[in-house]
Amino acid sequence: MKTRVIFTLIALTSAFIFSQEKVADKFFDNYAYLKAAELYKEAVDKGKDSKHVLTRLGDCYYNNSDSEQAAVWYGKALEKYSDVEPEYIYKYIQTQRSLKNYEVADTWLETFKAKQNNDSRAKKGNENNLHLYEKLASTKGTLVNVNNLPINSNYSDYGAFIHENTIYFASSRNTDNKIYKWNNEPYLDLYQGTISTADGNQEISDVKRIVFEGVHRNDMHTADAVLTNDGNTMYFSRMNVGKRNRAKMDKEGTVQLKIYKATLVDSTWSNITELPFNNDSYSTYHPALSPNNETLFFTSDREGGYGQTDLYKVAINSNGTYGDVENLGPKINTEGREGFPFVAKDSTLYFSSNGFLNLGLLDIFKSDYIKDENAEAINLGAPYNSGYDDFAFFIDSDTNEGFFSSNRHDGKGSDDIYQFNIFECKQKVEGIARNSKTLEPLALTNVQLIDESGKIVGEVTTDELGQYAYDLDCDKAYKILGSKPDYKDALISLETTNEQDKIHNGDLFLIPLINYNEIVINPIFFNFDKWDIRADAAYELENIVSVMREHPNMVIKIESHTDSRGSDSYNMKLSDRRAKSTRDYLYSRNISQERIESAIGYGESQLVNKCSNDVKCTEEQHQENRRSKFIIISDTEE
Repeated sequence: MKTRVIFTLIALTSAFIFSQEKVADKFFDNYAYLKAAELYKEAVDKGKDSKHVLTRLGDCYYNNSDSEQAAVWYGKALEKYSDVEPEYIYKYIQTQRSLKNYEVADTWLETFKAKQNNDSRAKKGNENNLHLYEKLASTKGTLVNVNNLPINSNYSDYGAFIHENTIYFASSRNTDNKIYKWNNEPYLDLYQGTISTADGNQEISDVKRIVFEGVHRNDMHTADAVLTNDGNTMYFSRMNVGKRNRAKMDKEGTVQLKIYKATLVDSTWSNITELPFNNDSYSTYHPALSPNNETLFFTSDREGGYGQTDLYKVAINSNGTYGDVENLGPKINTEGREGFPFVAKDSTLYFSSNGFLNLGLLDIFKSDYIKDENAEAINLGAPYNSGYDDFAFFIDSDTNEGFFSSNRHDGKGSDDIYQFNIFECKQKVEGIARNSKTLEPLALTNVQLIDESGKIVGEVTTDELGQYAYDLDCDKAYKILGSKPDYKDALISLETTNEQDKIHNGDLFLIPLINYNEIVINPIFFNFDKWDIRADAAYELENIVSVMREHPNMVIKIESHTDSRGSDSYNMKLSDRRAKSTRDYLYSRNISQERIESAIGYGESQLVNKCSNDVKCTEEQHQENRRSKFIIISDTEE
C-alpha cells in the first residue's frame, strides 16, 4: 500500500512538472515572459532542465534585456547540451558582449561561425579583434553631452523627436491602461510636450497624451510616431485592430503591428487610415520619412527578408498611393534584428541592429545608404551605445542635437529617453617665449602651431611681453615651434583632452646662440678617426648659418679642440682637418670665404681643465675639452 502511494505521488509530480512546462510555454507564446520565467524556473528546481526549458528561460530574460540572467540560462544549456541551435549561441554571444566579456564572446563566435558559416552576422565586422570592442566602448574623441531627459517616468519612455517646438514620444506611464504581460507595464501611448527656453536652458512642459479622434483603448500599443514636414500628417505604429477597434489576432493568436496614418484637423488627429502594405500575418511598424517626405521607411518581419526583422522602404506617390515595398538589402539587413529607422536632414540613415559588430543587444548604426546603396553600416559606439538596448535615434543634423533611447541601468524606468548634443570642444594654449638663460620674455618670437600630420595650422608673433595664445581642438596632438633670430628653435609637444575650455601652458624657452663674442651650439660629433660632417653635425651647423645670415657683416674664426687622449701630433692633425671640414660646410651653405677668417685645429694644446696626458678623468671631463668654437671677430652694421 505504501509503495503504491509513493508511486502515485511520483506520477502526479511528474505530470505536474510536465503540465507546468506546458503552462509556461503558453505564457511564453503570449509574450508574458516574466510569468513564463517564473514557471520555467520552478520546473528546473524540480529537475526538469531540458534544452527547451533552459533556452526558453534564456529567451525570457533576453527578450526583457536582462543580459546577466539570460547569460546564465543560455550558458547552462550550452554546457549541458552539444546540439543547441546556433541562434541561441548567437544570443549567448550577445549577452557576453553586453556584460563586456568580449573574449568569451569571441570564443563562442568561432563556434557560431563553424555552425553557421554563411550567416552574415559571423562575417560583418565580427572578427576576433578585442580592440574593436574596446574602441566602440571608448568615448575618447567623442565630444558629446548626454543627459537623461527630465520627463522620463518610472515606466518605458522612448522614441522622442522634435517638430516645431513640440516633443513627441511613446510612453507606458498611463497606469489606467491595462498591463502588457511581456514586461508587466501598461500599454504604450503617444505623448507630446511643449519645448521652451529659459535662461539658455531647454524646458519641457505641458506633457499630455495624444488623443486620436474616435479611438482610444487601454489594451493596445500606440507608438513610433513621425510627422510630415508640414506637421499635418502623422504616421504611427499600432496593434492590429478589427471591428469596433478591438485587437485583431492572426491564426496563431498573435496581434501584429501595423502602420497607420492620421491627419491634423482643428488640432485633433483624425481620419485614421491603415496603410495598404500592412498584413494580418506579419508586423509592419517603426515608420520613418525621408527628408522630402517622398519615401517611407519601416521595420517588418514579413516573408522574404534576410533575418528576424528587416528594414524596408516604399515610395509615397503624389496622389497619395504607395509604390512597391523594397527591402533595403544585405548592407543594412542581417539574419538578426534591424529596426527603428530614422533619416536625418542630411539623408543619413540611422537604425538599430543586433546583427553587426556591437556592444551587446541592440546598437545604433548609421549608413549613407540613401546616397550609396553599397555603403557600410557604422556602429556609433559609446556613448550612444552600451551593453543594453540602444535605439530610436533622432538627430537634427543642423544643430547636432537629438535623442536616443536605452534601457541601460542608470535610467529612471525600463526604457529612457536620453538627450544629446555634439559640441565643438575647444581648448587653449597660452605661453610666453623666454630666453632660456636669463628667462627674460622675448618679443617678436615667431610661434607656429603644427598638427599631428605635420601641417602648420597657425602662425603668430609674440607681443612685447613675449606672450602668445592659440585655440585648439580637443583630443588632438600638436607641436608648437618657437623661433627667433640668434636663438635656437624651441619645440614642445602638446596633447589636448576632451575637457571643454581647458587651458594648457605652452611656455617656450629659446637658447641664445650668441654668448658675448661667440656663437654657441651643441657639440659637433665626428666618427672615430674621421673628419667628414655627419648629418647630426650639419643640423647643428645650420644654427651658425642662420646667425651669419641674420648678421651679413659678421666675421668669425673656427677653432677645433680635442681631449688629451691620443698623441699630441695626431690630435693636432685630426682637429685641424675637422676645423677645415666645418669651414667647408659653411662655404657650401653660401657663407662667403672672406667671412671666415680662419679655421684652425689646436688639438689638445688648449685644454679647459686638468685632464692632460696621463691624468685620469671621467668621460664628462674629457667631453669638456672636445669642442668647436665659433668666435666672432667683427659684426659691423652696414
